Amino acid sequence: MAVAKTKPAEQDAQELRPGNEWGPHLTPVPEFTKEAEFQALRQMLLIRRFEEKAGQMYGMGLIGGFCHLYIGQEAVVVGMQMAKLDGDQMITGYRDHGHMLACGMDPKGVMAELTGRRGGYSKGKGGSMHMFSRDKNFFGGHGIVGAQVPIGTGLAFANKYRDNNNVSLTFLGDGAANQGQVYESFNMAELWKLPVVYVIENNRYAMGTAVLRSSAQTDFSKRGLSFNIPGKQVDGMDVRAVKAAGEEAMAWCRAGKGPTILEMMTYRYRGHSMSDPAKYRTKEEVDKMRTEHDPIEQVRHRLLDRKWASEDELKKIDTSVRATVNEASEFATQDAEPDPSELYTDVYR
Repeated sequence: MAVAKTKPAEQDAQELRPGNEWGPHLTPVPEFTKEAEFQALRQMLLIRRFEEKAGQMYGMGLIGGFCHLYIGQEAVVVGMQMAKLDGDQMITGYRDHGHMLACGMDPKGVMAELTGRRGGYSKGKGGSMHMFSRDKNFFGGHGIVGAQVPIGTGLAFANKYRDNNNVSLTFLGDGAANQGQVYESFNMAELWKLPVVYVIENNRYAMGTAVLRSSAQTDFSKRGLSFNIPGKQVDGMDVRAVKAAGEEAMAWCRAGKGPTILEMMTYRYRGHSMSDPAKYRTKEEVDKMRTEHDPIEQVRHRLLDRKWASEDELKKIDTSVRATVNEASEFATQDAEPDPSELYTDVYR
């Protein structure tokens, strides 16, 4: 998938979203400081290495159930995390490990939940799709397609009710964007001017079906037009573009102007889940994305080109991240399983 390119000014002028303050589809990408580049690199590498390890452990039978990897999409959640403020909430669907790590959840607890151990964030009973951390303002991890969108909208309602200046970052995929409850949420959010940013992670395929075959309107940034919700397409493979768009969107919300939509043009390298061989796309397509648009490699190249880091320094960072992930996997395989009595605790009846 070719990431959206900047259009001629004449086209941009015709495609302004509701509220002229929002400007064109794609705005110039601001440069990162050296510190920001390193921060983004470390966080994206942690997600990439964690997901690679999770894939290995799944293949070894150490992780059961469903497991949806985030490899390739790291810039989306890291850029949004870099843009948000303390107190802002995050909620997403089932491709959620990257979101957990980006908001600061302990890799040990995340991996332990994947292996069904006591030290997991849901005490080993939630698995890959159902982890939460109130301390980190992470509200899941939801297995039902699109189910998180009304909840994220509810978080925004609570923020407005409490007048706390917080914003709800509600992530969903291109497939979930076709669900009915999403549009009910859009309507309520705009009607009540709720502070919520709907981040649509368009990774091109809803399970195994290409967007062009499943969506009548493939520009997801336009999905809020009938509700007067402004939207923007963003290069979701460039962490700088994501952070800039996130800051702009959250400023809109904090100013009391209501919800916004950010369509992140991104790509997943692996199948929909670990059981998906992804035969519906060519190897050449995936290789092209890895070669030309990889979010981590973009940061590496900028650090090297500007002589902000050497190859040895970058290798040391990768080694350190791998050690953290290995420590997490070791903990997750050695930790005890939940006591059978846990079957009857934390259950809504």
